Amino acid sequence: DGHLNNSLGSPVQADVCFPRLIVPFCGHIKGGMRPGKKILVMGIVDLNPESFGISLTCGESEDPPADVAIELKAVFTDRQFVRNSCVAGEWGEEQSSIPYFPFIPDQPFRVEILCEHPRFRIFVDGHQLFDFYHRIETLSAIDTIKINGDLQLTKLG
Repeated sequence: DGHLNNSLGSPVQADVCFPRLIVPFCGHIKGGMRPGKKILVMGIVDLNPESFGISLTCGESEDPPADVAIELKAVFTDRQFVRNSCVAGEWGEEQSSIPYFPFIPDQPFRVEILCEHPRFRIFVDGHQLFDFYHRIETLSAIDTIKINGDLQLTKLG
């Protein structure tokens, strides 16, 4: 119903409207992204994961594919957390350097994507992992979140 409950059980109107948290997941970001806006993804990594992905896109279109402002992909085989974007059907240069790989099979995680004026700032479990500079100029057009792969979602906000 688009409402989240706070700890007292009373409904809280969320800024992001999400149906049930089933993977693969696609949800609408109300009003799109803007500097200061934060997306929170909490979940539990599957027991034997290969990978999972979190994407912020400009709409849900598959054909032609929507622009991808940022795609985050945790790859367990080579312990990489890669990110990229796709503008007008063209994927950009993939970035993969990270100080450490933060995800552990069968363990919970918390990913925060903070939108700032020049970039997204990515935090995992409260630690800043990397920045990703915007490749899509119109931040408000970034209005969809897609999540797939080897994880269970526990909370989005």
